[in-house]
Amino acid sequence: MDIEKQTAGVWTTYGAHQLTVCPDLPEIERWDWGITDTGSGIEALGDVAGLRVLDVGSGLGRHVARLAALGAEVTAVDASPTPHERALTRYPHTRGLHFVCADAVAHLQDAVPYDLIYSINGLPYLDPNRLLPALANAIKPGGRLLFSALHTNCAGAGPSTAVAPRPEDLRLPGSTQKHPVHMWVLTPQLWEDLLTGHGLAVEKVSAIDAPQPDNAASYRLYDVRRPPSAVRRGCRAALAPAQRRHRMRPWGSA
Repeated sequence: MDIEKQTAGVWTTYGAHQLTVCPDLPEIERWDWGITDTGSGIEALGDVAGLRVLDVGSGLGRHVARLAALGAEVTAVDASPTPHERALTRYPHTRGLHFVCADAVAHLQDAVPYDLIYSINGLPYLDPNRLLPALANAIKPGGRLLFSALHTNCAGAGPSTAVAPRPEDLRLPGSTQKHPVHMWVLTPQLWEDLLTGHGLAVEKVSAIDAPQPDNAASYRLYDVRRPPSAVRRGCRAALAPAQRRHRMRPWGSA
């Protein structure tokens, strides 16, 4: 939890810096899950009209505003106050849009289950053994979870086979300045083991690779469903799976 608080503090600094260098960002033209103009777009979510949707790590709110305009009832949760306040200022009276500044796990534990939960590279900043019990219970039976997660960083460091955080650098916009953060950068097989251990079914994993030949950055987009017969469980800390090497499933896109 201390590592997560430190990372949230860095994101608060990031949001304050972003306000000085790009105070009026345009609305998003294309929905990206990790790398600009690459991979699946908003169509990965399907028809959201009439659904209760949660964005975990919502930042400036541009994505949730897009979904609210499509008829979804959207809650945007972010632990950092600077992007939260900026989102509130930008979208003060948007119908169907609700902003919450809170720890995502605390919100999930108290939430009425959602039809759809998604996150654009937000989940890897949270300890999965703390996050996933609450997350699984916050999805309606038959509902979906979509999230992107770092797979290989721009320096070429690939995912870990152990459920442990590792240091990564967060570069401030328009600057060479970097801030250290910690992330859980896990193999697809390890993500699946964790998710299925909490009653969720991984339906698809898609690769999102940087198009530049000199950039090794790569993400994975996980499309997950809570089975219709799922029973709501008590939220309790999960035991980490054995720290073993996992043989990666031969997904065509992983």
